[in-house]
Amino acid sequence: MASGLTNNLNDRIKLEGDLIHINDWLRPLSWLYGVGVGFRNWLFDSGILKGKEFDRPVICVGNITVGGTGKTPHTEMLIRMLQDQYRVAVLSRGYMRKTRGYLVASTQTSMRDIGDEPWQIKQKFPDTIVAVDANRRRGLTRLFTDEETRDVDVVLLDDAFQHRYVQPSLNILLTDYHRLISDDCLLPAGRLREPISAKNRANIIIVTKCPSEMKPMEYRVVQTALAIKPYQRLFFSTFRYGHPYRLFGDTPGTDEELTPDTHILLLTGIASPQQMILDLKRLTRHITPIAFADHHNFRAADIQKIEKTFTELQGSKRLIITTEKDASRLLPIKDLSPIVRRHIYVLPIEVEIMRNQQEEFRKLILESIQESIKQPH
Repeated sequence: MASGLTNNLNDRIKLEGDLIHINDWLRPLSWLYGVGVGFRNWLFDSGILKGKEFDRPVICVGNITVGGTGKTPHTEMLIRMLQDQYRVAVLSRGYMRKTRGYLVASTQTSMRDIGDEPWQIKQKFPDTIVAVDANRRRGLTRLFTDEETRDVDVVLLDDAFQHRYVQPSLNILLTDYHRLISDDCLLPAGRLREPISAKNRANIIIVTKCPSEMKPMEYRVVQTALAIKPYQRLFFSTFRYGHPYRLFGDTPGTDEELTPDTHILLLTGIASPQQMILDLKRLTRHITPIAFADHHNFRAADIQKIEKTFTELQGSKRLIITTEKDASRLLPIKDLSPIVRRHIYVLPIEVEIMRNQQEEFRKLILESIQESIKQPH
């Protein structure tokens, strides 16, 4: 029965435009990869390798897939949730940054020095400590002991579910509604970094990027497919969009509104833009997507493609819409044409916990923090 329900859900998802593709011919390599990952996990599970616990709350926000689950918007949700009560820090790897080692960001730190996602967080939350270090154990130690940051109360550990040399006080695992971990397989045939059994390390599992109109049956189907353990809590989240704002505020003209007649060039360099496309289709009938790889650095040829596609859009009302994450990589580009600079807008995204469980989720996080503070380490 559960299998049939899951198949029905997958059929419906595929009709919405998802492209869940497994390279079956690579499954033998996935098996070999799984042996290596399984052995590493066994070393930690058996205690041969050990994760370090810290004497202050450390909340890990991660996944077991290669990108695309919405870690940054969920980390920002936690910052909003905690910043009035606690001194919050975010520790990230700083993917694709041009620096090495441990670095604490300021509002003047460049995106190239810390990576696009930490830069975005620091710009939006200037009072939050944002640090980067590929070695999370070292980064946490520095955060808790260095003069400038040792007053931090709680650390949000970005994308560190596989970094088992740290033992977080709370593990939050994200899985994309459009590519559930239960439907995927290991690299390189699929996009899983670890076997699905790794989800059992999570205290909380959040199904992200859900359609806002999900029906009760769909919730039950997903819960069955994920095989949630009794000690785990399952939540569902969806995106809420803010008012688009100009990427280049110094350009002339008045702000534009999205209407059904607006022709949108949707410019993304994120891993999974499907839900964003579906959501925007509710606002306008005319969407032309240009999708680049996650964390893509825009080059001259890319800019030419963007400008050409935009100028070819039909209609008198045309806009380029991009994400906050992509905006951080577009801002430094000097050779954007005046027409692109004038028409490119950023669409801010916030996360909302569904099923009226936002307050329940918040209480669970706060209780976990208080419990971690009380426990001896």
